[in-house]
Amino acid sequence: MDNIILIIGIFLILAACIIAVTERLRSKRILDSIEKMLHMAMNGEFPAETFDEGRLSKLESELAAFLSSSSISAKNIENERDKIKSLISDISHQTKTPISNLILYSELLENSELSGVDRTNAEAIHAQAEKLRFLIDSLVKLSRLENGILALEPQETPLAPMLNEILHQFKEKAAAKNLKLELSETSASAAIDGKWTHEALANIVDNAIKYTDNGSIKISVTPYEMFVRVDIKDTGIGISEEEHPKIFKRFYRGTEVKQKEGVGIGLHLAREIISGEGGYIKLSSTPGEGSTFSVFLPR
Repeated sequence: MDNIILIIGIFLILAACIIAVTERLRSKRILDSIEKMLHMAMNGEFPAETFDEGRLSKLESELAAFLSSSSISAKNIENERDKIKSLISDISHQTKTPISNLILYSELLENSELSGVDRTNAEAIHAQAEKLRFLIDSLVKLSRLENGILALEPQETPLAPMLNEILHQFKEKAAAKNLKLELSETSASAAIDGKWTHEALANIVDNAIKYTDNGSIKISVTPYEMFVRVDIKDTGIGISEEEHPKIFKRFYRGTEVKQKEGVGIGLHLAREIISGEGGYIKLSSTPGEGSTFSVFLPR
């Protein structure tokens, strides 16, 4: 009797081991299959027809359906992106010549012998054409960034040459308003895309000149362990505290600046560029005393 019980016990143990090994092999097969699916999906090579639902578990079958759907969605997104890229390229190309002609003819009118009213009208046409060109250029750049058509490519870049270029770019505009445009010396570098960071900082400097009637615009650099801070400080009209969260929105223009030039997209584009590089922008301002935009660039 004891021998029979012992034999039954050994049999049950062997059966349990066989079942455990079988389940382990089955689980391994399923995991290997899922891993293969994920690997193929990540490489954009997932063909759902490769997997036989008759021999796969329910989990494998559902995952195959999900990956197939995701693959189709990814292709649709890529197709839409190509359409947007083509549309943006067409807008940029088709508007460039008409706007350039508007600016050219308005300049010719300004240089001709015109009466007071006619000259004022010609100058207004010129100003609006320049405004339109800036708006379209900014929207095209913004759309390319937001849709991933253009990717930021940060690399270690010395800031001094770029800031000197910005200083030279806006020197005449500041002088026309009798404003001092100053730049402190720096040897700091940051991990940035030089071209796009130039665009962002130039937009902030341009705004500072627009909204400053007396005094100066000062650009200074302070390096930290993780970031380099670029301060653009003006003595302009300032920005009220309740408007601080709004000024980076697309097309937002404060009540104090609606009568001045501008379209309300420069700061939005600047923030998109800087945040895309892993940095951020802070604002400190007092109405009537001026503003300081602090741009933190990653090192």
